[in-house]
Amino acid sequence: MLDHVTASAAVVTAMLLRYKDVLHGWLKKLEKRELHAALQLLLISVVLLPVLPNRGYGPWQALNPYEIWWMVVLIAGVSFSGYFSMKLAGTGRGVMLTALVAGLASSTALTLHYARLSRKQENMKNLLASGILIACGTMFPRVVLISSIINPALFRELIAPMAVMTMLTFLSSIIIWHKSNDPPPSELAHLINPLELKPALFFGALLILVILLGKAAIHQYGEAGVYMLAAVSGIADVDPINLTLSRMSVGDLSLNAAVLGIVIASSSNTLVKAMLAVFVGSFGLGLRVLVPLLTAAGAGLLTAWLL
Repeated sequence: MLDHVTASAAVVTAMLLRYKDVLHGWLKKLEKRELHAALQLLLISVVLLPVLPNRGYGPWQALNPYEIWWMVVLIAGVSFSGYFSMKLAGTGRGVMLTALVAGLASSTALTLHYARLSRKQENMKNLLASGILIACGTMFPRVVLISSIINPALFRELIAPMAVMTMLTFLSSIIIWHKSNDPPPSELAHLINPLELKPALFFGALLILVILLGKAAIHQYGEAGVYMLAAVSGIADVDPINLTLSRMSVGDLSLNAAVLGIVIASSSNTLVKAMLAVFVGSFGLGLRVLVPLLTAAGAGLLTAWLL
């Protein structure tokens, strides 16, 4: 572990020395809270993350400290990048740019961040809701891409249900986007902290609970627990169960079972994001996100079941 700490410190030092002139110019433009947030993000990502063990612990070796902390870093990073996107690109363009990029990484993290922001910026409810739907819709093609890389046979089976969910989500986002009004730049001063670390830590704790529950389900019910595991795992993150089922479809699991499991996990994750928007966000944002995501999840499940 000492070697990892030394290596991390060396990387940070090398980066600071290499870009010291550029960093010096940036530092002059940063507010005190922005600099503090940047240092916090650097600490949890570049310093702490590399030293965590990347192997399983606890019951069924289910808890991987590196993977869990990576999710914490991801959520914190979304709030950090979103803040500066809105500050540099303007509120409207920044919201949508962040949503599109976050959809390729973690639409759940983006949903949590925008839901919290909507409580402080109620007049941005249409814009934030549209951004959440863009991020959620981007997740579905990403799932197809990852699954197809592992097992190309999954592409033909997954494309229909995932295309249905993508189109419904994007269409809803476009409709809501046309109703949005970009607030004046002066309101950016009232944005929340550039780095939302507490929600990220809470989500990491939730992820631990979900992983343990999912492993218990598959341990108790065997192959019959695949769908249960997919539904439970999708609550926190769709990627781990997507990777697992895609690998299993190569030999240990039928193609149809893997496809249905992946769609269930994606739908479960979509429902969770709808609930986050409702219970964490403002009433206006929750209403605008809930109906499109429920419709997309239901349509995707129905398509997968019929095919």
